[in-house]
Amino acid sequence: MSNDQHLLSTTLSQETVYNGMIIDVAHVHIQLPNGNKTTYEAVLHKGAAAVVPVDDEDNIYLVKQHRPVADLLSLEIPAGKLDYIGEPHIRCAERELQEETGLRCEQLEHLTDLVTTPAFCTEVIGMFLATGLSQHENHLDDDEFIDVIKMPLSEAVNLVMTGQIRDSKTIAGVLMAWQKLHGPKASI
Repeated sequence: MSNDQHLLSTTLSQETVYNGMIIDVAHVHIQLPNGNKTTYEAVLHKGAAAVVPVDDEDNIYLVKQHRPVADLLSLEIPAGKLDYIGEPHIRCAERELQEETGLRCEQLEHLTDLVTTPAFCTEVIGMFLATGLSQHENHLDDDEFIDVIKMPLSEAVNLVMTGQIRDSKTIAGVLMAWQKLHGPKASI
C-alpha cells in the first residue's frame, strides 16, 4: 500500500451551527496538507441501513414512495435511519425490512458500507442482501405511505441501467445483489 500521508488534512475543531430532526450541520475547521487552513460545512447524519430482499424465485421486493423534497415518485430498496448513533446496521436492516415490506429473512449478508456523499456528509448506509424470505405483517411508521413492488431481479437491473431507478442506494444494492447472485465467481 502506498503512503498517502501527503493527502491527509487535520481537523482542528468543529462547531455545530444547526441541530435538525434528521441531520445536524457543523463548521469543521481543517488544516490542509500544505499548512493552509479552511472551513468545511458538514452534514452530520447518524447513519442508515438498506436491505436488498431477494426470494428463492429471484424476485426482489422494492418500495414505491413519494419523496417530497425531490418531488420524486421513487422505487427503492427498503431502508431507514439508525435509531441512535452506534446502533448496529444489521439490526436496523432487519427492522426496516419487516416494517416496510412485512418480510423476515433467514440470511442477512453484509454487502458494503455505502458512503453517500463524502464531500460534505457523514452518512454511511450499511447495505445487506436478505434471502430466505418469509411474509409477515408490515408495520409502517405513521408518516410512511408506500407500496411494495415485487419483480424479477433482472427487471430491477434493467430499470437501473435505463435510468428509471435513480436512488443511489438502490442502484448500488440492486447491482451488488445481481453480481453476488449471478455474476462470475472470479477471485481477486
